[in-house]
Amino acid sequence: MQRVLRGLRRASGLLRWTSLRLRLVVVFALVALTAAVSASGIAYWLNRNTVLERTQNAVLKDFRKSLEDSTRSLPLHPRCAELQDAARQMAAGPQNYAVLLIGVDREGKDCAATTNKNLLTLNSVPQSLRTAVDEVRPVDESNRYLHHLYWQRKEVGDAPYLVAGAKVIGGGPTGYMMKSLDTERQDLNSLAWSLGIATALALVGSALLAQAAATTVLRPVQRLGYAARQLGEGRLDTRLRVTGTDELADLSRTFNRTAERLEQRVEELSGREAASRRFVADMSHELRTPLTAITAVSEVLEEEADSLDPMIAPAVQLVVSETRRLNDLVENLMEVTRFDAGTARLVLDEVDVADQVTACIDARAWLDAVELDADRGIVARLDPRRLDVILANLIGNALKHGGSPVRVSVHTEEAAGDGAGGRTGSTAVSGGPAAPDTSEGPEAGTEDVGPERSEQAADAGRPLGGTLVIRVRDHGPGIPEEVLPHVFDRFYKASASRPRSEGSGLGLSIALENAHIHGGEITAANLPEGGAVFTLRLPMDAAPLTDGAQRDGGPARAADEGTEDGR
Repeated sequence: MQRVLRGLRRASGLLRWTSLRLRLVVVFALVALTAAVSASGIAYWLNRNTVLERTQNAVLKDFRKSLEDSTRSLPLHPRCAELQDAARQMAAGPQNYAVLLIGVDREGKDCAATTNKNLLTLNSVPQSLRTAVDEVRPVDESNRYLHHLYWQRKEVGDAPYLVAGAKVIGGGPTGYMMKSLDTERQDLNSLAWSLGIATALALVGSALLAQAAATTVLRPVQRLGYAARQLGEGRLDTRLRVTGTDELADLSRTFNRTAERLEQRVEELSGREAASRRFVADMSHELRTPLTAITAVSEVLEEEADSLDPMIAPAVQLVVSETRRLNDLVENLMEVTRFDAGTARLVLDEVDVADQVTACIDARAWLDAVELDADRGIVARLDPRRLDVILANLIGNALKHGGSPVRVSVHTEEAAGDGAGGRTGSTAVSGGPAAPDTSEGPEAGTEDVGPERSEQAADAGRPLGGTLVIRVRDHGPGIPEEVLPHVFDRFYKASASRPRSEGSGLGLSIALENAHIHGGEITAANLPEGGAVFTLRLPMDAAPLTDGAQRDGGPARAADEGTEDGR
């Protein structure tokens, strides 16, 4: 029983993980099978009892009458030949059963006359039946006869038989008969086969009906699931066709109303977001003209600071620093607006990463505070201007908020299937190449590189697969755990009590967006030995992203076309 219960639990668990269609078909089939088996069993049992009782009653009635008629003319103590003739006369009837008559002749000897010595003898009659036949029952109001007719069913070999016996009242022989029930068994077997076939047909029909019902029920559910996936993918105009008045139709109407309200809400939010982006962009553009003038004036004032009144010089220096800070903030806002609007594009070139890092450090006079660990000759196809922005923000953040020395390491990681391994190494940072001029647009000094390699890279034969990994580590106190999840959030500052710090809170956010546009990522963590580490991962070849942009919206173009560089 425990094994059966365990099997049922396992089967129910299996059904729980299968499809709804299969569950419906299985449930329909089980219900139909149970109903068909129950009906077939009841029908078989009723027909079996009816057939056996009808045959049995007919045989017993004929046996009683034949026994009375055949023994009526016999003497009280008949000879064996007379008993044999009476037995043959009884067996010749329409029921075709074997007969055994047992009596006592004139000499007091027992005589047994049978019509089939191989089938019916006194020994083949069950002892319980002989005892019941010989029993004398007292005569009273409820019992009018001393002896009764008794019967039993038994099997001889594999064949079923009906055995009956009775004693002639008033003296006379005792008669037994044996009737084969093989014909009735064949009829019942045919009935069982018919009921089995009917059960199988009912099972098949129930499976077909379940399939049809499942299709009828599941088709709207499948359409609802497909519409929900479409809605989740951003197709907010997805609607369901509603037919009928049942629960599924009501569910479809509810889905349509929900999708309509969601579309309206998203349109409202998108409109507000677009208006906000336009406002920031317009404000930034409008601020650039007066900022240009203010910047020029502040530069003049800074040059004349030594000749100014000592009481005025601090104010002039404050104006100059705040003007620069405001100018950086406006440029950062414009860059963020381009990212939000999706207009930022890559302008690719093949870059020696070690030279690029060296140029970034040298351009900002950080050579004394930064240690570089990189091999020259690691060439990647990236946007050099955006890589410079990322490096400047990461290294500048480490110098400003971490502790010196800041260490920058560069290596590559082998992509799946590449034969070349990652390369690491170190080189001195002295007398590096001059920093690229980033005061002009990215068109100056760069060339849009398509999916094909440049001739120089092709001649060198260097693979551009794998991942470029740049780590920027400082030796400061590290990043507080509560701040770590927010370091890349816009305008986020670790200390709310210092809202007027030199940074705008956009540097790391812009660095992360520039990594994303390359198909890369930046992560921040604290080292067990102290200090924070920022890890930049970029693909060695960002051309596939540019190819996708070309397929979607034409050739790649600079992110800030018609504007000055943002950093």
